[in-house]
Amino acid sequence: MGEWMTVIGLEVHAEMETASKMFSRCPVVDSVEAAPNSAVDALSLGMPGTLPVINRQAMEYGIMVGLALNCEIPPINQFARKNYFYPDLPKGYQISQYDRPLASHGHIMIEVDGAPKRIRVRRAHMEEDTGKLTHSLGGSLVDYNRAGVPLLEIVSEPDLYSAAEAEAYARKLRSILRYLGVNSGDMSKGVLRFEANVSVKHKDDADLRERTEIKNLNSIRNMVKAIDYEVARQIRLYRRGETVKPATLGWDEAAQAIQVQRYKERADEYRYFPEPDLPVVEVSRAWVEQIKSKLPALPDELQRQFVDELGLSAYDAGVLTAEKAVAQYFLALVGAGIEAKVAANWLTTDVFRLLNAAEIERDAIGSIPLSAQRFAGLLALVQAGTINQSSARKQVLPEMWTSGKDARQIVAERGLAQVSDAAVIGDIVQKVLADNEALVTRYLAGNDKVINALFGRIMGALRGKGDPAVVRRVLTEKLAETTR
Repeated sequence: MGEWMTVIGLEVHAEMETASKMFSRCPVVDSVEAAPNSAVDALSLGMPGTLPVINRQAMEYGIMVGLALNCEIPPINQFARKNYFYPDLPKGYQISQYDRPLASHGHIMIEVDGAPKRIRVRRAHMEEDTGKLTHSLGGSLVDYNRAGVPLLEIVSEPDLYSAAEAEAYARKLRSILRYLGVNSGDMSKGVLRFEANVSVKHKDDADLRERTEIKNLNSIRNMVKAIDYEVARQIRLYRRGETVKPATLGWDEAAQAIQVQRYKERADEYRYFPEPDLPVVEVSRAWVEQIKSKLPALPDELQRQFVDELGLSAYDAGVLTAEKAVAQYFLALVGAGIEAKVAANWLTTDVFRLLNAAEIERDAIGSIPLSAQRFAGLLALVQAGTINQSSARKQVLPEMWTSGKDARQIVAERGLAQVSDAAVIGDIVQKVLADNEALVTRYLAGNDKVINALFGRIMGALRGKGDPAVVRRVLTEKLAETTR
């Protein structure tokens, strides 16, 4: 495949988390949890004589996203009618934006294998979502709860040259939306959907070749699989001397294969024209500045802060800022007085391991049994030398996770307080050396590694409660005395 280059552009559809729909007061509900067709109104159902009214909150959310993506926010944007006939679109057209979008000419930075890359964002435009179809052998069912929900479509330029780059872009964009608080990022519920425009280019080509569009990808993992499959399919066709026809494709998860759904429509087949029932939207610079002032710290900014101000590695900072909930958890640990590198190490190893074992996603870390405040209590005991790391990891942390008890309570109940008294430790060291003369003789003969075996037996005698630093210091001193 070295002679072929992959070219990908992503279209991302993100529902805005507003209380009501894009053009009416009808409430927005969870389209998976709510009873079908329980949140509909005359406008959602496309009844004659209804008039849309623009949801200001949805527009503000859209502008927030545009600013976060480094887009230009034009002073004028306009809604248009996109005409097509499908059962999930009862009025026969979708109110969208066409030649005057909400935001345009932006970019975000991604990183793949340590190499940064700038991905251009062509546009972000506001529209209304459609209903949801469920197909079965007996026919198709339609649920209009989702119809009319504010939907922001974010379109990248074809700057992505591999499935790995598309994955990095998708994860970064999902993270930004979650940081802004405008979208939950829950792809399983359809509130965030990806569509990949895929083509391949031969090394001798001057121009791009025909592309296909993979629709309604419901997870980033499936998006990567679908892109790789489609790239391989297109290359096979070209090598056989055949052509790639522009088409809308679907990913069949059960078959792990691409399915052709229909051949592509042209933009003019949608018969776009300005929406006559809505005014042109004027976006004042004062409004844009007001929205900009509300923007929270975003992943890139936090990552720089963690590196420059807290001394973390770029890798650790990237892991901790990938999810807003994880970044907040980490900052709560630091705010409780835990040294940043210590907090980062325990969080990305021990807590993440517990999350994986419980099959809990990292973005749900804010609701786990181990709150940041209680976890900070454990780390504070370790920092103070009250308990050693081994006991904290192997005994206290697992019980905190399952029982909900505080670290101090568990330490007291189990008698896990660390022994740091040099005199007490000295007595134990002396006894262990007397009981292990053969090891001592080997050490004195120049086998330095034997000291680790002696250290382990001393810690065993202390039932793991000895302060490792004090134990090692006293042991070294006692062995030195033996040589004299």
